[in-house]
Amino acid sequence: MAAEQGIAVVVGATGAMGAVITQRLVQHGLQVLAVARHADALRALAHSVPGVRACQADIGDDSAIATIAAALKPLPGPVRLLLQGAGVATAGGVLQASTAAVVDAVNIKVAGLMRLVRAADDRLATGSRLLAIGGHYGFEPTAYAATAGVANAALANLVRQLSWAHGPRGITAHLLAPGPADTERLHRVAASRAERDGLATTQVLAQMRAESAIGAFTTPEQIAWAITLLLAREADALAGSTLFMDAGRRHGLP
Repeated sequence: MAAEQGIAVVVGATGAMGAVITQRLVQHGLQVLAVARHADALRALAHSVPGVRACQADIGDDSAIATIAAALKPLPGPVRLLLQGAGVATAGGVLQASTAAVVDAVNIKVAGLMRLVRAADDRLATGSRLLAIGGHYGFEPTAYAATAGVANAALANLVRQLSWAHGPRGITAHLLAPGPADTERLHRVAASRAERDGLATTQVLAQMRAESAIGAFTTPEQIAWAITLLLAREADALAGSTLFMDAGRRHGLP
């Protein structure tokens, strides 16, 4: 695939998955503006991945709009990709999770994507992509991840709305729905499920692998590959759609 020209804004760039995605986008030829809340983590990422510009902002707050817009201002070229990859806390199932935790998850994931788009709207061009990562729990609810399930389901609706709103400008929106990736966050989810069921975390991880048709977790590298795939012009046909990367976990039909 030919190298891209322009800017990618990556929210959640310092997480285990975000760092892999950021490196892949830089290798793809994009200038990456990495957005995260913690300055130390941003400095470490910028040091380890040449070509990354850091932007300290909280995507859960409206102040992020002006902060990201200001960070983009000196960077040349169009914004080719906006990626909302922020994660949310694991707070148990729908009977245990606090209402505040659910509201916070929707604010970070859904309102966060709205803030990101508003921050960069005037830098988007024909062929730009609006992309969110919303895991398969939004489509295959579980008894132990209510926050992610509710927020990711709402994210699917927002992506479709954004696709219609920006489609006349040749800008498409997409949702990437991976299955569990073997990251620190996955282990927190497994620990929550283990506590609920009275099992060891290793037993739960084995059960979660067995939930996949191929007995595997999705890897951050696979997710990064899919993101670069969506930059291709041919991906226009996926406007507003969800790309499932759950290793065969979903049981329901579309």
